[in-house]
Amino acid sequence: MLISIAAPARAAAPESKSQITILYDAFGTDPSMTRDWGFSALVEIAGKRILFDTGNDADIFAANVKAKGVDLKTLDFVVLSHRHSDHMAGLNYVLSVNPTVKIYAPKEGFGIYGSSLPSSFYRKDETLPPEMRYYGGAPPQVMKFGAAWRGANFELIDKTTEIAPGMTLIALVSDAPGTKELKELSLAVNTPEGLVLVVGCSHPGIEKIVEAAAAINPRVYLIAGGFHLVVASDEVIARAVAALKDTFKVESIAPGHCTGEPMFAALKKAFGDRYLYAGLGTALPLGANTSSDMRRGEGPALQQDDLTTYRRLTRREDPFGILHARSLRTKASQL
Repeated sequence: MLISIAAPARAAAPESKSQITILYDAFGTDPSMTRDWGFSALVEIAGKRILFDTGNDADIFAANVKAKGVDLKTLDFVVLSHRHSDHMAGLNYVLSVNPTVKIYAPKEGFGIYGSSLPSSFYRKDETLPPEMRYYGGAPPQVMKFGAAWRGANFELIDKTTEIAPGMTLIALVSDAPGTKELKELSLAVNTPEGLVLVVGCSHPGIEKIVEAAAAINPRVYLIAGGFHLVVASDEVIARAVAALKDTFKVESIAPGHCTGEPMFAALKKAFGDRYLYAGLGTALPLGANTSSDMRRGEGPALQQDDLTTYRRLTRREDPFGILHARSLRTKASQL
C-alpha cells in the first residue's frame, strides 16, 4: 500500500499526562470501544506520547482511538513490538493520520518493515553466463528490500538501544517452539518510582524480558502488556508468577492481551491490590498521579467470550505453541 508522506501541520501537544491507555484488547467494559484480539496502548510518560503497537484490525483500531479522543498527530513515536498482525494491522490508519511519524520496529533480514543485506551474503558462480546470474553478475554492494509500508519513517532496532534519555527498547529473540527466531521489542522507561516496562507479546519469555529490564534498573515499578501464557500449564504459570513477584520483586502488574485467563487469576491472587486491571479503555495512572483507588485491580470477572478467535496466525508460525503442544501429546499417546 502506497502512503503519501506529505507532512501535515503538527497539532499542538495535549496537556502532559503520565498514564498508559489501553486502546486494543479482547477484554474490557468500555461500551464505546470494540473488543478484538490484539494489543495497542498509548504510553504517556516523561513528557512523551508513545503509541505501542496498533492492534489487529485498522477499522477497529481507528474507532477505538476516536472513542478515547486520542490525537495521533501529536505522537512522538510509534513502537511495533513484533511482526504479528494482531500488533501492527492498525499502522495503516496511523500513517493516514500522521504519515511522517517515526516508527521503531525490529530489524530482520527480510523483514516486513524493510531491510538490507550485503550482496556478499549469497554464494556466486562466475562460470555461469550473465543472464543466469543475479544482477547480471554485478550486484549492488548493499541489497535493499522493500517494506509493506512504503515511505514510512522506520528506524529498525537489532539490539537493546536507548532511544531517548531514560527510554530504552529492549531487543530480544524468541527461542520458543512456534516463534523461534522471532524478534521482539519491549519499552523500558526509567521514572522516579522505578522502571515502567511495556511488553507486546513477550515471545522471548516474560522472565527474560524482565531480567534484561532489571539490568537497566533493578527496581521494576510496573509491567503492562501481554505475557504470552494464554495456553500455558499451571506449572509454567506458577513459575512465572514466582519469578515476577519473588525473584524480580515487581511492584505492580497490569497484564493484558495474550497473558491468559489463568495467568490473570494467578497474578491477581499473588499481587493483590498491586494488580492493576488493564481492560480495553482503561487508563493506568503512573507515578504521582496514581491513587490507591485507581491502582486496585478490581475489574469485572472475565467471561469466556472475552477471548475472540485468533484470526490471523502467520502461516509459518504457531504463536501460542498450540501445534507444538498437540504434537507432544500425540507422541506421548503413542508411547
